[in-house]
Amino acid sequence: MLGSTHGTLTTTSRRARVIACGEQPSPVVHGRPADVDDLDVSGRPLYAGVPDLDRFFRPQSLAVVGASDAEGRPNTGITRQLLAWAERVGARLHPVHPTREAVFGIPCFPSVADLPEQVDLAVLLVADPLPLVEQLAEAKVRFAVAFASGFAETGEAGAEAQARLSAAVRRSGLRLLGPNTNLNAFENFREDLDGPAIALITQSGHQGRPVFALQELGIRLSHWAPTGNEADLETADFISYFSERPEVGAIACYVEGLKDGRSFLLAADRAARRGVPVVAVKVGRTETGARTAASHTGKLTGADTVVDAAMRQYGVIRVDGLDQLQDTSALLARARRPLADGVAVYSISGGTGAHFADLATEAGLNLPQLSAAKQAELHEWIPDYLNVANPVDSGGHPVGDWRGRKIIDAILADPAVGVLICPITGPFPPMSDKLAQDLVDAAEQTDKLVCVIWGSPVGTESAYRETLLGSSRVATFRTFANCVTAVRAHLDHARFTASYRSPFDEAPRTPSPSFRKARALMRPGEALSEHAAKLLLRAYGIRVPREQLVTSAAAAVRAAGLVGYPVVMKASGGQIAHKTELGLVKIELTSASQVRDAYRELTDIARYEGVDLDGVLVCQMVERGVEMVVGVTHDDLFGPTVTVGLGGVLVEVLRDTAVRVPPFGEEQARDMLTELRGRPLLDGVRGRPPADLDALVEVVLRVQRMALELGDELAELDINPLMVLPRGQGAVALDALAVCGPGPENQDVNQQPF
Repeated sequence: MLGSTHGTLTTTSRRARVIACGEQPSPVVHGRPADVDDLDVSGRPLYAGVPDLDRFFRPQSLAVVGASDAEGRPNTGITRQLLAWAERVGARLHPVHPTREAVFGIPCFPSVADLPEQVDLAVLLVADPLPLVEQLAEAKVRFAVAFASGFAETGEAGAEAQARLSAAVRRSGLRLLGPNTNLNAFENFREDLDGPAIALITQSGHQGRPVFALQELGIRLSHWAPTGNEADLETADFISYFSERPEVGAIACYVEGLKDGRSFLLAADRAARRGVPVVAVKVGRTETGARTAASHTGKLTGADTVVDAAMRQYGVIRVDGLDQLQDTSALLARARRPLADGVAVYSISGGTGAHFADLATEAGLNLPQLSAAKQAELHEWIPDYLNVANPVDSGGHPVGDWRGRKIIDAILADPAVGVLICPITGPFPPMSDKLAQDLVDAAEQTDKLVCVIWGSPVGTESAYRETLLGSSRVATFRTFANCVTAVRAHLDHARFTASYRSPFDEAPRTPSPSFRKARALMRPGEALSEHAAKLLLRAYGIRVPREQLVTSAAAAVRAAGLVGYPVVMKASGGQIAHKTELGLVKIELTSASQVRDAYRELTDIARYEGVDLDGVLVCQMVERGVEMVVGVTHDDLFGPTVTVGLGGVLVEVLRDTAVRVPPFGEEQARDMLTELRGRPLLDGVRGRPPADLDALVEVVLRVQRMALELGDELAELDINPLMVLPRGQGAVALDALAVCGPGPENQDVNQQPF
């Protein structure tokens, strides 16, 4: 075992570089100052405090810089809206304008310095907010909002302007929302709704409108943070803040790009620790979407597979559409923790039940067959010829008596059932009216989740508008697909949080003994030969075949005798990426003459191809197992990522891989294997024995530790194939490719970080 390998490991590359170059580690941006314990082995933060945004959302006083009451001016409409908002929240508003004495009858001040009091929030209605930053800091203004556009979303010049703005804000101590944002934080939120609320974060204000409109259906919204270009305050800040708010039941996000991968992970971790669901639409699944997002808010979208993995690791529920964002957030905000993961479907039509059961089962929901006793009980009120095993087909909900409620109560009483879903494909009064009322009445008497799908395209029926939407205990949907998505998210999130352990708590803070050995092998800016790459693996305790590097045919014969026949011979050099295609691999050599001939042939091919060799490897033949690939690459947002998948010569064709963003531990490493389409190969097929999964997981974790400690110095690692032998026999790295990054300047390999 390699130190805390089976504990949780962590991300990227900064610590070795920081110490070698004499830099000071960066402090945590928000919250308590960073110290050694706040940084992982790579020098990245393990902690981020929660920004105090109370006075942003509920200021006692605010200044509107550039306020106007002149008809036809854009600033006039904004000023008018802010006046109404300030009155609702009880804030004192001070207009600021250099040439006006009053705005809407309120005394106006020529500059921020002339304000009569220290204000909590300044709203900047100016084209260039940069000159105001220093003035705001001197006036001890806590928060500012910059509406101006023309920054990173416009290209290189705009990005430079935004960088200057960000730097000025960092120096000032001011917290800034924007630029390129809007008035969504100052909307008219309904105060007459109760229960857990949705907090909304959007980088595009218009994309939050469907979620904001949920208030018209009786679902409470508490906050809206339109983050824009995120020159300072970012999505992660608001996730952390909302996670700590007692009224917030779920956080809904529309994200075009992330400002900083680690900040996002720390915020998602905070939400996971507190059990607060985060539901997100993340733009960038396609190249076109990513390009459009970049032009809109000037943000990195990140490789989508990596973003997807990072969200999954920390329990962030990713959905595709704004309708799914609405429905899933609404359900997760108000639903109680499930008592069981079984889903029962109750319908008045066998066809409806079968259709929904198909969709639910395909989505991974568990539809348990009801017990014989429960079915017999249901048949007291449902004809014997109808199927009640699950889905339960009533043939038509009873209207004239108490039987309908009895059916619903009996299903909910089953201990295997945690969720009851009733799809009503269309209104059919009075049956649908009575069914809706019985479902609402039953939901009020149970701790289990009751969901209804009201399929009518009209949506004006009293059973829907008054009965169903009037209940805070029934989750009502308009489509089968959205109901399935939301219920699965609810059950998955409950399972996730029940067993969640923060990976940051167990992340390594000091390098392992392997670190010094590995650093000595690195060659900045170069690709290592297979021999050197395997030495790197050995430094981290990853098993490789017995082998020797030779530079003559005679030495090859001696090495074969020591390694033991049969042997494999391979050319070894830093510029050889695909040895098999070039004919630079010879297998199953069983005699000295074959070894001599193979050596000459390999060196001849290398000369012909113009490939520089550091020698020829004479390697042990390893028995057959399951060929896997384990690798490291770097993502622009998250730093090192670790990949595992089916390996061999078809790895680029099959593309059957799973990725994780450090930090992660053993459980996540095992989850990676379950995502592979080829997972049955590891479990044993066609009479082959099960593979050594423990050994494979161990390699994944050791590779992660290597990636963390070497950071940017290891630009790429590819172990392919990693031969996973039968259970109990381990895993052997048969080949490896390692590409070194540029490395820190003036690096001292003998200097130990911390």
